[in-house]
Amino acid sequence: MATEILVPEVSDGVTEGTIISINVSVGDKVEADQTLLEMETDKAVVAIPSPFEGQITEIKVAEGDTVAIGAVIMLGTAGGAAETPAPESAAAPEAVAEPETAPAPSAAVEAAPAPTPEPVPATPTAVPATRHPATQIDLTAVRSGDMVAPAAPSVRRLARDLGADIYQIQGSGPAGRISEDDVRLFVRTAMQNITGGSTTPSVTGEFPGLHAQRPLPDFTKWGPVTHEPMSKVRRITADAMGYAWSTIPMVTQYDKADITELEVFRKEFNGKVDPAGKLTMTAILVKVCAAALQAFPHINSSLDLVRSEVVIKNHYHIGVAVDTPGGLLVPVLRDADKKGIESLAVELNEVATKTRERRISPADMEGGTFTISNLGGIGGTAFTPIVYAPQAAILGVSRAEMEPTWQGDAFEPRLRMPLSLTYDHRIVDGADGARFLRWICQAIEKPINLVMKG
Repeated sequence: MATEILVPEVSDGVTEGTIISINVSVGDKVEADQTLLEMETDKAVVAIPSPFEGQITEIKVAEGDTVAIGAVIMLGTAGGAAETPAPESAAAPEAVAEPETAPAPSAAVEAAPAPTPEPVPATPTAVPATRHPATQIDLTAVRSGDMVAPAAPSVRRLARDLGADIYQIQGSGPAGRISEDDVRLFVRTAMQNITGGSTTPSVTGEFPGLHAQRPLPDFTKWGPVTHEPMSKVRRITADAMGYAWSTIPMVTQYDKADITELEVFRKEFNGKVDPAGKLTMTAILVKVCAAALQAFPHINSSLDLVRSEVVIKNHYHIGVAVDTPGGLLVPVLRDADKKGIESLAVELNEVATKTRERRISPADMEGGTFTISNLGGIGGTAFTPIVYAPQAAILGVSRAEMEPTWQGDAFEPRLRMPLSLTYDHRIVDGADGARFLRWICQAIEKPINLVMKG
């Protein structure tokens, strides 16, 4: 009897992924833990291994398919002890529900402008709109291309039953996943806006408002264009940055650190060690920032507006932005306060390599309390990084340059590195932001400050 191979749970909060490569074919013999396919999830590529040694008899997915955690991706026969196959009664509902992933929303969108398919929801909407024409909201479908709403078939069915356009609903779950509560809240809020009822959302979390974009003009009127689909990394980045920019009042503080002596030491150190332990400025900054966050605990925090609290974290996990061909990824170095700079340098080099090769797991990019974005290797004199919610601050690093610096009796050439700190002004005051950044500069210039200051 064939054994079902399912998509395993790869990380907390990950509910689905996109198949980017299939490494086996029907009839192939596989070993236990051999990679069967690679699946792209939220900012990571995960290898799905074979749960047994045996032979692949059927492949149920193709490259480009989006599959949910727990979905059947292949069938195979085990040569040794096979895993217990899932009962056919449990697999049947999934086989029935799966086809709804694409066609169900399409039917909803095509039915919206037609006058006859859904007369029931249209009738109650029309009555309040007449009484309050000024508050009528636009329920026109906003689906774009072949995009499929991130929602289970049952959730899409509920949206259709309630006359709601699933593509206007912003999900509150991981990666914008839409739940039944999101659908009900959307309908309730829409009806309150139409009828003039209370607009206070009866939820205990973030208000999931509408995500809309004004229609783009027809660019082909002015010249040729190329349409390039957004990758999953780019979609998630766009959503995260858009959310942060629209919800966090940010301030950016600028300063410069004199790294003349530090750079001499770094080059001397790198001349004596293995390339795997090469010391980078980013590794040094990870340690410095971990110490600075201990001295300024409110910058290592998150704002909870629902409970009117500031959540101060007593752990120091530093995210480091890594430039990859697929987009910007941010792996996290955990417990940076408990590790030496040499250990952090080795770990950072390993993590950066894994990230660029897309071998990083989603769990390796979760739980960061502060982020560093170093563009010094590319260039530029300064930039304003965007805070990565729900963190409170991010440090930007630009290319160091020799500058004439007054030393009390004469100018001397000194190597100075521009730093920019962007922070959530709801948590961090300007004075504290300036002190925090100056603390970092002083710790870089005179490392003895790392143990002198607290």
